[in-house]
Amino acid sequence: MKIGVISADIAHENRVALTPDAVRKLRKFGFEVMVQSGAGQAAYYSDDSYQAAGAMIASSGADVIANAQIITTVQDLPTTIMDSLISGQIVIGMLDPYRNTQLETYAEKGVTAFAMELLPRTLSRAQNMDVLSSQANLAGYKAVLLAANEYTRPFPMFMTSAGTVKPAKVVILGVGVAGLQAIATAKRLGAVVEASDLRPDAKEQVESLGGKWLDVPMSADEAQKAKATGGYAWIPSEQYIKDQAAVVDKAVTAADIVITTAQIPGRQAPRLVHQATIVKMKAGSVLIDMAAGTGGNVEGSVADETITTENGVRIVGASNIPSMLAAQASDFYANNLLNVITTLISTDNNNSCDNPSTNSLSININMKDEIQGALAVTHEGQVRIAKR
Repeated sequence: MKIGVISADIAHENRVALTPDAVRKLRKFGFEVMVQSGAGQAAYYSDDSYQAAGAMIASSGADVIANAQIITTVQDLPTTIMDSLISGQIVIGMLDPYRNTQLETYAEKGVTAFAMELLPRTLSRAQNMDVLSSQANLAGYKAVLLAANEYTRPFPMFMTSAGTVKPAKVVILGVGVAGLQAIATAKRLGAVVEASDLRPDAKEQVESLGGKWLDVPMSADEAQKAKATGGYAWIPSEQYIKDQAAVVDKAVTAADIVITTAQIPGRQAPRLVHQATIVKMKAGSVLIDMAAGTGGNVEGSVADETITTENGVRIVGASNIPSMLAAQASDFYANNLLNVITTLISTDNNNSCDNPSTNSLSININMKDEIQGALAVTHEGQVRIAKR
């Protein structure tokens, strides 16, 4: 059974779905692997390195699709090769399912498409498949380095004969995986860090990393709602929204660096920083908008562009930060995919052997499985997810 690797054809995407190390592991399970020529080049994985790992090299994406039963990709498949899909094939990747315009085509072609973003993250056995966490971890780290590069002063406090430099003030809005890594990285660089999140429970995580929690007054009823829903599904009152805006405005206005991380799957990113706040920020301060690709947390941000406002604030629209760390991001992503693929192997197979040629593989697609059922966005001619 062949697994195919399709090269990304999207601007600013340097990652590859499977690395040579992942190819070796899949070969031990008995899979053959076919990689589109040049697929790993931007992540510093040459065709020769794939061949050394036991993969075949295909001249085009269409060639991969014509021969592979399982097709792996970083983002959605290029529209130019969709017509080549064959009924019964499996496509696995970060398919942006709530905004994907090709799901009907996958269904019509009889393809089972698995969107990695839909992984049930509360399952303990799914932790090693969690692409959102693996990629966000790198993104949070790199976002701080991007900010440091844009900022025209140092992060840590310096005491020199020429004078004392105060540490940079960094504000992190959104304390998920990316936000926590951003806090840790900014602290390691010597900055003073403040952070805010809708989840009250995030306070302990922020403080454990040395950050200061930006506290917003919350009624007992709101606190109970936020805790019961994990902080993401509760609807704040108008008073809470007003109070939060005031706290954020004060912190951002005084900040040197602001990093925003808030994104909602299938929806526009929430607006966290408005023009009324930006115009009060200091000249030379930097805003890194990690949600620029989904509408932006920062008013005026543009995906993949850096804008300087009239008052000298630099707004960086960082839509795909993991791609800037393509080699490591690909390693993590390939391991996530590898672990998902192993859930598809029939339990009747010998799941690992030293001689792949002796292992006849079969795939078992089971929509009752809590991982497969959650990831599948198309199966048996049907689209299994509703647009938001």
